[in-house]
Amino acid sequence: MASERTEELYQLLLSKGYPRELCAQIAYEHMNTDYTATRMLGYLYRVSHPRVEDVVDEMLAILSDREEIIRKKEMEHAQAVINDIYKNGL
Repeated sequence: MASERTEELYQLLLSKGYPRELCAQIAYEHMNTDYTATRMLGYLYRVSHPRVEDVVDEMLAILSDREEIIRKKEMEHAQAVINDIYKNGL
């Protein structure tokens, strides 16, 4: 079941006249978390009539940012484990 943000994204993309298949793919396959859907909604509300290419480019940028955040959190966790080992030993 899709979140409210994902549904809102899908409906907004449709209302802007993008093809139904593209709207479904963006909303339900790629931007299906509240974080990514909210970021894309913000973009779509700020930019009046973006070209399809611009929407896809923004989607890729948002997904790239998300992956970078995930990597950063993983590295922070690994560093915390290493610090604990240094402090308390194995």
